[in-house]
Amino acid sequence: MARFLKKKEASLGLPPGAAVFIGEQKVSETRIKSMRYSPTELEESEVDLTAPASTTPPEEGVEWTDITGLHDPERVKSICTRFNLHPLTIEDILHTGQRPKMEEFDHYLYFVLKMLHYDQENKVIRSEQLSIILGDSFVLTFQEQPGDTFAPVRERIRKKRGRIRNSGSDYLAYALLDTVVDNYIASIERLGEEIEDLENEIITDPEREVLEKINLYKREINYLRKTSRPAREFILQLSRLDNDLVRDSSRPFVKDLLDLSTQSVEIIETYRDVLSDYLDIYNTGVNNRLNDIMRVLTIFSAIFIPLTFIAGIYGTNFEYLPELHYRYSYFIFWGVLLVIAAIMLRFFRKRNWL
Repeated sequence: MARFLKKKEASLGLPPGAAVFIGEQKVSETRIKSMRYSPTELEESEVDLTAPASTTPPEEGVEWTDITGLHDPERVKSICTRFNLHPLTIEDILHTGQRPKMEEFDHYLYFVLKMLHYDQENKVIRSEQLSIILGDSFVLTFQEQPGDTFAPVRERIRKKRGRIRNSGSDYLAYALLDTVVDNYIASIERLGEEIEDLENEIITDPEREVLEKINLYKREINYLRKTSRPAREFILQLSRLDNDLVRDSSRPFVKDLLDLSTQSVEIIETYRDVLSDYLDIYNTGVNNRLNDIMRVLTIFSAIFIPLTFIAGIYGTNFEYLPELHYRYSYFIFWGVLLVIAAIMLRFFRKRNWL
């Protein structure tokens, strides 16, 4: 499955809002975990999809429902309709090739972005789509596969760390976005270490393998750039949003999140420029090596031109040639060749051509 663009054959000809899964199935079944918390209480459970579900929001505190697995459109649609989500939102949740964005609806905000991590073994960036629904007293998250990205947020809720248990759903949404952006920076840092280690190889041993690494890292940086730039745009949009779902107490944290996303974009641009410089250095090194080779070959050619000229004269088939029947003519001939070669080598060395 392509990372830059998902195939949309399954949705061709369908009306807007059609619930069609577009992407790669990453889990065998859809699972739902729920956390209801307030400053004094915490309730965790795994929701049974076959049982009737209550859509009543909690009287106090926040409800966080985490859905893992998007490959079953009917189940995902049934979950979304319980919270009265718009059909276009459902369509976007099921389409895993969405561009990071924010959309505003009557009773909720919809965020979609990519969660990233760096695969150290294969030297590539892995990603999955995350959709977040922010309501007045609830948050829904839709993930493609299970993972530990939000484990720190769950621990903060369980152990009452920070202000999350005493804040509303908007602060929970901020905490989730903050965790995702932190993973952006962590992934960029790990990839950046690989890029910086490449500098010595380019200078000392510019082989073809180095060029392959440069192209690999350029591809990964371009993917990071495609993901992080629109994420920063919608976080900027969120920081300027005038909506009661984002309380005044959470706005300073959203602005701090904007700073982090801007930092990640700037780091990506820096490494993008570094890779372009590496490519120029590689090409310069290859050209210099080629020039050195051509210089040596040219010098050898220049030395052998007069020697070939002399050998050509004495290799003709004329019967009467000077010194042809002289007893030591052969040795004199070789002596002349060696003297000419020595004079030319000395001349090239004096001119610093050797």
